[in-house]
Amino acid sequence: MAIIKHWSDLKRRYSELITETCDHKCPGSNWTLLLLNSILQAVYNKEPMANIPLIEFKAPNKFEKLKVEPSPRVLGTHLDYDNIPQSFYDKKVKMLVVFRNPKDTAVSFFHFYNNNPMLPTYNSWDEFFPDFMAGKVAWGSYFDHAVAWNKHLDDDSILLTTFEDMKEDLEGSIKKISEFYGISITEEQLKQIAEQGTFKSMKENSGKTHGEFGKIVFRKGEVGDWKNHFSEAQSQEMDAKFEECLAGTKLGEKLKYNVHCKW
Repeated sequence: MAIIKHWSDLKRRYSELITETCDHKCPGSNWTLLLLNSILQAVYNKEPMANIPLIEFKAPNKFEKLKVEPSPRVLGTHLDYDNIPQSFYDKKVKMLVVFRNPKDTAVSFFHFYNNNPMLPTYNSWDEFFPDFMAGKVAWGSYFDHAVAWNKHLDDDSILLTTFEDMKEDLEGSIKKISEFYGISITEEQLKQIAEQGTFKSMKENSGKTHGEFGKIVFRKGEVGDWKNHFSEAQSQEMDAKFEECLAGTKLGEKLKYNVHCKW
């Protein structure tokens, strides 16, 4: 794809802040990008890049703007591990990888499809669910994506966190992310970023940060909303898929499936 070729040609910098999110692909990604930009703003007084979408999305003069953007830059993507240019790994560019439990991910993506005029509309959850399980949705299979990233979670240049961990302990998550990127923040900065960076706060300000698109990407941001959508049979089907793909893995343990994905 041409868009990937341009990314490949983009000069890599050691101070890059890359976040790769797999919540297919809604509030977790936007939340994480906003948090990273808040960290840079607090520490370096650096304003977020204006109108720079995820790397795989086209936008006028995007790569020209990125080339002249001063470091550190925040770059976001939903691409699989193998689709990110090898040069990023060779230079050991640090990447924050964010996952959300698969049941809430599916529900979030269902609403993202139906609220986004750029995507097809599903008549019902029951119509969407088999497509999600088969990977017949944008960015493909959640589980294929998870299996690919799980193989590399011990790499020093990769930090894994989850949507659920951020909801449970936002200050702790921000501190961990800052330390991973080698950015020192004071306790005062930490508390301010966390206070302004709750999902509730991000949603309330989404009109300023995302315009009309904010209504699409910031919905509930709750853990466990899948229980309002899944049938028992659908829950069991996903349980079996999780067991097949992620049971006993580092990512599977981190997702706390038995806590967040059981009735």
